[in-house]
Amino acid sequence: MNAKIGWSALLALGLAFPFIAGNDYHLTVMSTAYIYAIATVGLNLITGYTGQFNLAHSGFMAVGAYTVGILTVDYQVPFWIAFALSGVVAAGIGFFVGLVSLRLKTHFFSIFTMCVGYIMFLLIEKWDSLTHGTGGIVGIPAPESVFGLDFSEPRTQYYLVLLFLALSMWIMHRIVNSLLGRTFVAIRNGDDLAQALGINLMRNKLLAFMLSVFFAGLAGGLYAGYVRFLGPELASVEHTFDMTMYMLIGGIGTMAGPLLGAISMPWLTQQLQFLQDYRFVVFGPLLVALVIFLPHGIVGTWMARRKRKAAQQVTAPPVRLAANKGVRRA
Repeated sequence: MNAKIGWSALLALGLAFPFIAGNDYHLTVMSTAYIYAIATVGLNLITGYTGQFNLAHSGFMAVGAYTVGILTVDYQVPFWIAFALSGVVAAGIGFFVGLVSLRLKTHFFSIFTMCVGYIMFLLIEKWDSLTHGTGGIVGIPAPESVFGLDFSEPRTQYYLVLLFLALSMWIMHRIVNSLLGRTFVAIRNGDDLAQALGINLMRNKLLAFMLSVFFAGLAGGLYAGYVRFLGPELASVEHTFDMTMYMLIGGIGTMAGPLLGAISMPWLTQQLQFLQDYRFVVFGPLLVALVIFLPHGIVGTWMARRKRKAAQQVTAPPVRLAANKGVRRA
């Protein structure tokens, strides 16, 4: 019940934000944060719940974005059809990448996916005939109107992105709390343990990988329709490290953690803009302190404290009962 109230309050705040925001720039910052939150939620599935750190995640986000950009600009495909294909294309490429990369374990998997991500970046940058190279794709159309809603306006774009974020969180909640989600957690806890339980490691790792990059592709498709310009830097591994930072700050392996990190960190960097190049002198120590004092992230630490309090409340009554018995015997 408390969780439902909390998520409902967050949704209410999201719906009310356009009326609180001072200008369209604030809507742009928040909408972009929502898009990266969707991608971060996907990364959290493969990293936080399955235990496989995919460093090519931003590359798959770029795949989804370029799917929309190429189809709408070069082939005049309607946005919604191109958007529906963005996640599918990313998951399809993820299938073949996962078949090879998931045979590796621990840091070897991460190193391999980092190389894959760099190859994606080079392909986008150098394949001029398909991706328009370093010049990028310009003039991506906004999503077509639905029920008379004009998605070229900042406020309607904001609500569109919020809708897909809410859907992504709901779907991820259903996955994580299902038998499939518990299977992923068993794999994270140890391959040998998972195999002893009869879990097919390769099949479930591959499924988690494809679901993860599917969310990245959808986020990329939304990004293309929102920003309406694409460049190769979207596939840079730096964006994957940004999303990793969001997970670590919010709480890796939690539902609300990646969302909290993806929304709060862009706003923190915006508030430090007045420091210009010196903002990282403040930002860096804050991150280090957070990792030291909250190693499980904000949400992860809060959940751990709740569990400890609940355990103390459960163990307290027997102790009191034993004490009462001692008094009666005396």
